[in-house]
Order: sequence, then C-alpha cells, then structure tokens
Amino acid sequence: GIYLDKSSLYDEVADQLGQIPEIVSVHYTTGVYSIFAKIICRDTNHLRDVLHDKIQPIGGIQRTETFISLQESVNRPIHILDDDEA
Repeated sequence: GIYLDKSSLYDEVADQLGQIPEIVSVHYTTGVYSIFAKIICRDTNHLRDVLHDKIQPIGGIQRTETFISLQESVNRPIHILDDDEA
C-alpha cells in the first residue's frame, strides 16, 4: 500500500509508478491506502532496491507498507457485461 501526501497527487504518482518495470498494476483505492501496487521481484533484495531506489523517492509518496504474497490461489479473469450486453 502507498500513502500519498494528498490524494490530488494520484495521477502524477501513478504515471511515475508506471515507469517502473517491476510494477505490474496500480490501483487508486479507498480506505487506508491511496494506492495499491502489485510488484514482481526476484527476491527480497530486489524488492528492497525497488522500494528504496525507485518508489520511495517519488514526490508525493508519504510512505509505503509492503505485503508479500506467499501463494496466489485464485487468478480469475472476468468480463463484466455492459447494460446493453445483458
């Protein structure tokens, strides 16, 4: 999770996060975090480098909180129908 100084910085920060190859998705969220980003790294040293050298220096980011996924049990792509498709 990424905490922003101000939510109005989302677009600018999201653009910069999108330039980091290890980040595979960025979500604007409600709740505790402003942004939830999914990062793919080789190991914990690589994760540390991405956080320290690429993410945390971005202006507008107050702090980050990291969760490590031990296993992905379900990854289901879905198609949501538009009202005119239903």
